[in-house]
Amino acid sequence: MTRETLAAIRRNALAVLIPPPRRRLSDWIEQNLVLPEGVSALPGAIRLYAFQREIADAIGDPAIERVTLVKPVRVGFTTLLTGALAGYVANDPAPILALLPTEADCRDYMVSDIEPIFDASPALKGLIGDEKDESGRNTILSRRFAGGSLKVVAAKAPRNLRRHNARVLFVDEADGMEVTAEGPPIMLAEKRTLSFPDRKIVIGSTPVFEETSAVLRSYAQSDARVYEVPCPHCGGFHELKWADIHWPEGRPEEAHFVCPSCGCVVEERHKAAMVAAGRWRATRPEVTGHAGFRLSALISPLENAAWGKLAAEFLGMKDDPTRLQTFVNTILGEGWREAGEEIDDTDLADRAEPFSLDALPEDVLAITAGVDVQHDRLEITFIGWAETGEAFVLGHEIVWGMVDDADTWHGLDNALKARFPHPLGGRLGVDAAVIDSGDGATMERVYRFAFARARQRILAGKGVTGNRPWIEQSKSHVKGGKLWIVGVDGLKSHLMTRLTRGRSIRFSSSLPPAWFEQLASERVVVRYSRGQPSRRFERISGRRAEALDCTVYAFAARQVLTPNWSRRREDLHAVAGQEMQRPAPKPRVIRSSWMEN
Repeated sequence: MTRETLAAIRRNALAVLIPPPRRRLSDWIEQNLVLPEGVSALPGAIRLYAFQREIADAIGDPAIERVTLVKPVRVGFTTLLTGALAGYVANDPAPILALLPTEADCRDYMVSDIEPIFDASPALKGLIGDEKDESGRNTILSRRFAGGSLKVVAAKAPRNLRRHNARVLFVDEADGMEVTAEGPPIMLAEKRTLSFPDRKIVIGSTPVFEETSAVLRSYAQSDARVYEVPCPHCGGFHELKWADIHWPEGRPEEAHFVCPSCGCVVEERHKAAMVAAGRWRATRPEVTGHAGFRLSALISPLENAAWGKLAAEFLGMKDDPTRLQTFVNTILGEGWREAGEEIDDTDLADRAEPFSLDALPEDVLAITAGVDVQHDRLEITFIGWAETGEAFVLGHEIVWGMVDDADTWHGLDNALKARFPHPLGGRLGVDAAVIDSGDGATMERVYRFAFARARQRILAGKGVTGNRPWIEQSKSHVKGGKLWIVGVDGLKSHLMTRLTRGRSIRFSSSLPPAWFEQLASERVVVRYSRGQPSRRFERISGRRAEALDCTVYAFAARQVLTPNWSRRREDLHAVAGQEMQRPAPKPRVIRSSWMEN
């Protein structure tokens, strides 16, 4: 055997040992991921959008430690996240930790996304096993596979984070997570990756409040990439921004993009080609190892994200501050900034109008009440509701008396049973009420009153701070009835937004000045806990808060109603018609014997 032959054999043998080039994660996802029916409106082999490919490749790039994605809805992030997770399971097995806000989110993600996609994709089927495996080590949220494991953990349960180390960390909806007693859950999760020099941390979220957003803070520390698309007229690349979307007055369906460079009108029909030819540009290229991506729904090719449809959505939301915030957060992918830290009670009082409980506005078709319990009185605020969502503060009453006095509660019963004349005819009563039961000294008395009237939607409520639903039934057992948990921070944020932006909350001129002072008794402050900012409501020194508490509970009561507005309007008209058809009573004449004499 010649020397040349030996050299060739040696070269060929060594060539076999050379690992194949690393495939881009975007290519692997497209070649192996299958979307089943129920997960996607377009089932079958996945085809990534142009703007998704670089995000996927950054997640799969070992040279990039962190990836941050500021995301709106309608851009397919959840599917992309599942594809990236699958890529690690199949090609680079490791301990993987997925962090979501609540346990319900974790279960939904595993059952509705991960399991169906793994089962539908031949390259993934069986890789993460089944929760009912013979070893007994798998559960619905914890799976083991060759070379690694997958844990899906809720941010509300920090004790779970202490038990798991991970090389790969996926965080979804970071802005939906609140600081726990042990610290910020994202920071706790990141600590579980410190023992791995080749760790990967992926954080994605729709931003909520600009000043406290975890995902915006992370994006600011990245290379801050923006997606730019070419103008079909001048070729200039620009990020699609809402300020550049225009439409003729009254015709949002004709919304179009106006190029900032040449001023040309770019119609919707060009969007698909523009997005396909787009590119990511790092606005902070000096940052390495941390790729940040910011998106808006303006570049989504989905039909329900057409510029005309988004313009129509905007017009339907712009006058309602709460709905406008939803548009800013979920469509534009931007954080919401409050109009101010405090509410001016004088400005609110100046907006009072001549309506009341005895002179209802015609638009009011439902009434709720919020009751604040003090030791020597019960305070009640009545709020009327229009079909449009407009709120009318109709009046405020005080029932004086000690809480342990039966007459006090008899007075509240009469107040909540009262019926008020409506301009359409007939009368309206209180449809639902929430009574504060948070004071341990008065709790049992509130329970006795509310539980006996549960069928009339008289509810015992307890205010709880933090990121909670506006109202939900307590999971704790309460003897004799149901306790309702009221998420006061969310409701106060909603109130502050509506009070400072627009006039979708209107006030009766019957309300005293002290009521407005109490409504404006708290302000939003940003406090830092373990280096992480959080929004809190803080009482303004010297002010009482009964009116604010009553209003919060009345708004919470609205959430348990599902009025049939048309039926209610018809019923009021029907009562009016019946009264008009009823013959007037004949005058009663009493004859006097004196007159006959």
